[in-house]
Amino acid sequence: MVKVVLLWFALINIIGYVVMSEDKNKARKRRDRVPEKTLFLLAFMGGALGVLIAMYRKRHKTRHTSFRIGIPLLLLLNMVLYGYFLR
Repeated sequence: MVKVVLLWFALINIIGYVVMSEDKNKARKRRDRVPEKTLFLLAFMGGALGVLIAMYRKRHKTRHTSFRIGIPLLLLLNMVLYGYFLR
């Protein structure tokens, strides 16, 4: 079970980082964007760390209050759940 949780943690955070980065690239090129609810869903599913890192590294969505507060709260929730499953 521990290996599965760690694999999920790695994959979902990589996906969260990549999707957030791609959304920033699309924003620069004025193309169709990734819906915000998709970004929040990825964070909720365990990828909050990846989304948060991309958010600040790429300077994307950092002015949105919902992201500045919501993603760290989802990271806290992720930490509690990962802690529970890795016990």
